[in-house]
Amino acid sequence: MIKVLIVDDHRLIRRGLRLLLEAYPDIEIIGEAEDGEQAILLTNSNEVDVILMDISMPNGLDGFTASEVILKQNERVRIILLSMHDEEVYIQKAIQINVCGYILKNSKGSELHEAIHAVYQGKRYYKVGIPKEQLDKLFKHSKKDYSILSVREKEILRLTILGYTNKQISQRLIISPKTVENHKANMMQKLHLKCKSELVQYGLTNHYHTI
Repeated sequence: MIKVLIVDDHRLIRRGLRLLLEAYPDIEIIGEAEDGEQAILLTNSNEVDVILMDISMPNGLDGFTASEVILKQNERVRIILLSMHDEEVYIQKAIQINVCGYILKNSKGSELHEAIHAVYQGKRYYKVGIPKEQLDKLFKHSKKDYSILSVREKEILRLTILGYTNKQISQRLIISPKTVENHKANMMQKLHLKCKSELVQYGLTNHYHTI
């Protein structure tokens, strides 16, 4: 039996998912949560194999944030994000936080069942609208570049893209302007970029401003 937790802020959607999945004898619904905070609490207090997680939820903890917290606390849990969005920026964010599955809400019930089995077995399941070649590039990029840059470098790149000066970044992060400049130089070296404008363009292209 695969133990599944359903997370969605709409009761009717939770009910629909429960009815759909209860038709499969190998699925056990262990609970429902209406927001990210409840999802974290239920995951920590129950044996959960797979979480079906809505992305857009109230109370400050959206599906991305809740998933990130849960995966840090429970490495064995598999998460499938449920969404109406198949734009690249959403998919890239899911890949970045190591979510195993991403499926659109208008998918067939059989696809959802297939997704649950896939992630439970440790596989990846992304049923999205972008071409497979583009999806493969996102996974390849995530493994390569997101691991290269440190957390502090990612934050400095994000603020740079948003128009902050070195002085403003230093004040925000409580470091010296020289340290900010050194981080930018290190990023350019790691990413084999020649100038700061290329660094900004790289960050924009790869959506670092949305991190």
